[in-house]
Amino acid sequence: MYEAHYGFKEKPFTIQPDPDFLFLSARHSMAYTMLEYGVQNRAGFSVICGDIGCGKTTLLRHLINNLGDELTVGIVYNTHQDMDDLVSWIMMAFDQPYEDKSYLALFDAFQQFLIKTYVTNKRAVLIIDEAQNLSPKALESLRMLSNINADKDQLLQVILVGQPELRNLLRRPDMKQFFQRVSVDYYIPPLKPAEVAKYIQHRLHVAGRDEPLFTSAAARLICAQTQGVPRSINILCDTALVYGYSDGAQKIDVRIVRKVIKDKSEFGVLGTQNTAQ
Repeated sequence: MYEAHYGFKEKPFTIQPDPDFLFLSARHSMAYTMLEYGVQNRAGFSVICGDIGCGKTTLLRHLINNLGDELTVGIVYNTHQDMDDLVSWIMMAFDQPYEDKSYLALFDAFQQFLIKTYVTNKRAVLIIDEAQNLSPKALESLRMLSNINADKDQLLQVILVGQPELRNLLRRPDMKQFFQRVSVDYYIPPLKPAEVAKYIQHRLHVAGRDEPLFTSAAARLICAQTQGVPRSINILCDTALVYGYSDGAQKIDVRIVRKVIKDKSEFGVLGTQNTAQ
């Protein structure tokens, strides 16, 4: 809609996780370094947490795109509280047969899969996104799977990525034995005020525009309104571009951003003034 008007080759502020748009703030960069370290050093468990919309999944996809061929990766995306028995889901993540098998048969099959992977000089890495939805029983199941070793080598590495509830879950006294297995852990906070303008300009650059589009005042207001959460920044910036295109504006200034905020408050589905009569 507004791409040609502003000189973009694609939309710069989609909310879909896209590793091509990854902005490595100081905290995101450290989180990625910790993930890389965990993978390279065969960490049993790595845990990355952060608020909703802080870019965890984008960071994860960037990691996956840069993993070497010596790694066999399985990913579990759709987690929920009823997943007490994770073995079936894990087998499916690694493209292994899992239907019509008892728990014991599944456990044995997965153990054989790990051994076969190991003897071919590969390593199995299991990634669980939205891991805050896992129950303590599911985490205990993971801990048991991590006991499958060959001499001194860890046959399964697990990366857990989740919202702050995951951190709260791992802090529980009954999770102490599990957390002792965590070699790498890091929490990603929202962007700092000084990083928000750089984040906006980075996404504009990736989308094909190097000339500044958002004024400094507009960027400051976006930062204050979104509290530095990347997904919220994307939504506000994208809407501001629609408003700017509608007005024929060449720059997105603070007036346009204020209008977006005001209209969302008054007319948005979740607006403060949009209540049932």
